[in-house]
Amino acid sequence: MHLNLFLISENASLREALAQIEANHHGIILTTDSAGGVSGLATDGDIRRKLLDGASLDDPIAACANAEFVWEAPTTTRELLMKKLDHRIRVIPLLDADSRLVGIVSRDHLPIQAEEAVYARARSPVRISFGGGGSDLTHYFAGEGGAVINTAISLYSHATLRIRDDEKIIIRSLDLRETLCADDLPSALNQEGRFGLIQALLKAIHPDFGFELYLHSDFPMNSGLGGSAVVSAAVLGCFNQFRRDQWNLHELAELAFQAERLYLGVAGGWQDQYATVFGGFNFMEFRMDQNIVHPLRIHVDTLLELEESLILCDTGTTHDSGDIHQDQRRQMEQHDVRQQVQTNVELSYRIRNQLLRGKLLQFGQSLHEAWQFKRQFSNKISNARLDHIYENARRHGAIGGKLLGAGGGGFFIFYVPPFRKHELMLQLEEAGLQVRPFRFEQEGLRAWTVRERKQGMDCERA
Repeated sequence: MHLNLFLISENASLREALAQIEANHHGIILTTDSAGGVSGLATDGDIRRKLLDGASLDDPIAACANAEFVWEAPTTTRELLMKKLDHRIRVIPLLDADSRLVGIVSRDHLPIQAEEAVYARARSPVRISFGGGGSDLTHYFAGEGGAVINTAISLYSHATLRIRDDEKIIIRSLDLRETLCADDLPSALNQEGRFGLIQALLKAIHPDFGFELYLHSDFPMNSGLGGSAVVSAAVLGCFNQFRRDQWNLHELAELAFQAERLYLGVAGGWQDQYATVFGGFNFMEFRMDQNIVHPLRIHVDTLLELEESLILCDTGTTHDSGDIHQDQRRQMEQHDVRQQVQTNVELSYRIRNQLLRGKLLQFGQSLHEAWQFKRQFSNKISNARLDHIYENARRHGAIGGKLLGAGGGGFFIFYVPPFRKHELMLQLEEAGLQVRPFRFEQEGLRAWTVRERKQGMDCERA
C-alpha cells in the first residue's frame, strides 16, 4: 500500500483531495502540516457536504478536515484494531510519535503480524530404573532380547536456544561452569574442551545458522540418572522447534544415542534416551530389529503409594558410566555373567507384573534381588562404601533398593514401608547423605517457542 496516496498538504485544494481519494480507493484523505505530521482527516462525504454548502473545488482541504479523528499507534494490538473496525470505523491511520503516517488499516486491509524473533526452550526429565539393567546394551541384546523397566521423575535438564543473525556460536553451560564461543560451526566442532557431548550433537544435526545455547540441570553430573541423554534430549528439543519437518520421539531418542554412543564414543545402553524423550512409566524391550516402548497403565493409587515409598538418595560420589560399561562389556563375554543379565531380564518382567497388580512389598523384594544381580556384572559397580550405605539402609527399614545407572556412585533408590520411612530418612541424613524429593513425571521431553518481544527481552545479544 502506497501511503503517499493518503497524504495531502492542508493547503491543497478540494479538487486535489478528491483526486487523491479516487487514487487510494479508501474514501479518506489525511492532511499534513508543514512539518509533515498528520493534522486532520477528511472523507469523500465530508468534501461532498462542503461543496453542497457552497464551497469551491479550489478551496483548501483544511476547511473540511477533522482534527479530532480516530487514529492508533503502530504498536496497537490487532485485537483492538479489529474491535474498532467492527464498530462503525472504516479506516484507521497508524501514526508514530511525531504524528507521521506509518500505516493504514481497514476492514479489507489488516495485515498479518510480521514474524518476530523467537527463542526455543526445552526441558527433559531424568529416569530411575528398577530392573533389567545391562540388557539394553547392543552387544547383549544382539544375541538375546533385552528388557528394562523405568520411570521418568521430576528432575530435569533445561535448554534455551536463540538463532543469531550471523554464524557465530555461543554455548553456556551452568553445569560445566564454562562457555564455548566460535565464529562458525566448523570452529565450534574443532574446539578442545569439555563440550564433547554438545559437539557430538551438533555434528549429528548440523545446524546451518549461528545460535546461542544456554544449559543447566537440576541434578549433578555423573549421577547415574541418565543425565547425558537428558541434556542431549533438551538440546535436540530446542533445535527441533526450528524444523519444518520435526523429528518424532523415536527419531529424537535415536539422534541422542547416535551423538553420545557413535560420535562421542561413550559406551552405554539405549534406555536413557527413550526414557527421557518418552517420559512416564515404561517397560522397554530391546531387539536388533526394533526397540519397543510399552507405557504401563499402573493404577493411580499404586503409583501414589509407590511414589511415597521410594527414597532417592545422593551418595555424593560421581562415576564414569562409560568406563563401567566398557568393563561390563568385557565381563559379558563370560557365559555366567550373560546368564545373570538374562535372569535380570526375567526379573524385570516380574517387576512389571508386580506393579501392574499393585504388589508393592513384592516389588521392594524384587528391587533387592535386582541389586544383587547387578553388582555381580562388574567389580566397578559397587565398592565397600556403597555396600555399607546399602546394608545400613536395609537395617533401618529398606526392603530393597539399587544403585541407579551404571553404578560406581551417584544415586541409590530405596523402597521402604510407610512406618519406617522416617527412620530410614534420618539414618541417611545422619550419615551425611542427601535425600532428594521427587515425583513421577508422566511427560517426557517438552519443547516450545516464545516471542522475544512478548517477554520484553530488549537486552543486547552477545
